[in-house]
Amino acid sequence: MTRKGRRLTLIASALTVIAIAIGLALFAFRDGVVFFVTPTDLAARTAELRPNARVRIGGLVQPGSVERGSNREVSFTVTDNRTDVKVTYQGLLPDLFREGQGIVAEGMLVNGVFKADTVLAKHDENYMPREVADSLKQQGVWQHGGEGPKK
Repeated sequence: MTRKGRRLTLIASALTVIAIAIGLALFAFRDGVVFFVTPTDLAARTAELRPNARVRIGGLVQPGSVERGSNREVSFTVTDNRTDVKVTYQGLLPDLFREGQGIVAEGMLVNGVFKADTVLAKHDENYMPREVADSLKQQGVWQHGGEGPKK
């Protein structure tokens, strides 16, 4: 085998190994690529979930659904305005947690109830840091319906 032939074999082998590594990584992350599923997606995927599978669910906290129990237990309903999912959580909720506010909860679906062990509250789509809003106002391009920026 010539020197050129060995070099081509080495390059082809390296490319094959890299392609296999990328394929294995993508296969391993196939379910974890999505940041969260909506309640409708969760209802559709319930049958295919493995037992004790960890899931992230995102949606709005349905107004009037928050119930506080003893020992920091909280239950509430997450909705995407099509499907509702009952969520239970034990612990301190984030400061931004409110009815009607967007949240992402991580946990497991057990007997139709989502048992969350982590709850993250999200800013609404109108949130803008004060510094950015002030800069836009100075440039004359602020378009937020006349309201000031939210803190």
